Amino acid sequence: MFKEVNMSDNETVILDFEKTIVEIEEKIEHLQAITNSKMDMSAEIKKLQKNLKSNMETVYKNLSPWQKAQIARHPDRPHCLDYIRALISDFVVLAGDRRFADDAAMVCGIGMFEGTPVVVIGQEKGNDLDSRIKYNFGMARPEGYRKAQRLMEMAESFKLPILSFVDTAGAYPGVDAEARGQAEAIAASIEKCLRVKTPIIATVIGEGGSGGAIAIATADRVLMLEHSIYSVISPEGCASILWRSGDKAKEATEALCLTAQNLKKFGIIDEIVPEPLGGAHRDRNQAIETLRMALKKNLQELTGTDYAKLKKQRTAKFMKIGSQFIAADTPQKKK
Repeated sequence: MFKEVNMSDNETVILDFEKTIVEIEEKIEHLQAITNSKMDMSAEIKKLQKNLKSNMETVYKNLSPWQKAQIARHPDRPHCLDYIRALISDFVVLAGDRRFADDAAMVCGIGMFEGTPVVVIGQEKGNDLDSRIKYNFGMARPEGYRKAQRLMEMAESFKLPILSFVDTAGAYPGVDAEARGQAEAIAASIEKCLRVKTPIIATVIGEGGSGGAIAIATADRVLMLEHSIYSVISPEGCASILWRSGDKAKEATEALCLTAQNLKKFGIIDEIVPEPLGGAHRDRNQAIETLRMALKKNLQELTGTDYAKLKKQRTAKFMKIGSQFIAADTPQKKK
């Protein structure tokens, strides 16, 4: 069994656009603390609560892509192990790629989801300094992707559906990872996703960065939490290439169209999973339960489909995504 991540070391992180909301929350807490039989502050509290809800609805309805990126990276947001602990019963970790080593950033195993045996593959970022170092901030090395491939093969052998949880800034770019074939491992993982004859449901729960995310998100159904992000490169990486400066990350975020809303419009993902008002980090339990229902629905829809047909449809789906953008970039001949 996996060890639960200790959340007690986290400090509360307040994003710039949340400051007014936090101030109202603190006023409500203060009034609740001083309310007693001699001093009834219920009317003022009710007024502040109404103001709080109105402020939150306004702020979170009009988030910019950069603000969504900040929420997607929020340290208090539920991570892979949080979803596994809540959604997958009898979870057993399966370690190692049978070639080199085990990669902690890529969490793999088997368990039960709503009474159905499943294979689980996910990226864990960690919740405090020690766990972030242990999980390498969610950036897997080649052995992580080869471990994922091993689990996909096992899922196919035992006809088990695959649930993947995507949350990474990208694959680990270190010299040691490159020396062991990082690019090949990612490409092989994408290929395995396309070839495996069993249902795959991928969910971007936070940050889906580059090939490191695509390697386990080439699925029959790709879901994204409402305030998560998914792109071919991180905003900072894009800014360093285009503007030679990481300070342009905000502009890069706008250009990348990496929000769930944009990607759903382009047909890159299949479904947006709503988050609690204020983001998943404000109500972890509700966020997890909403995802539970979305996964259950999609798994029921895929169950019973002929595996060969499923594989064919999956390949066609991603070929269509590629062809539509190639067509858009191809200059049209003048008549």
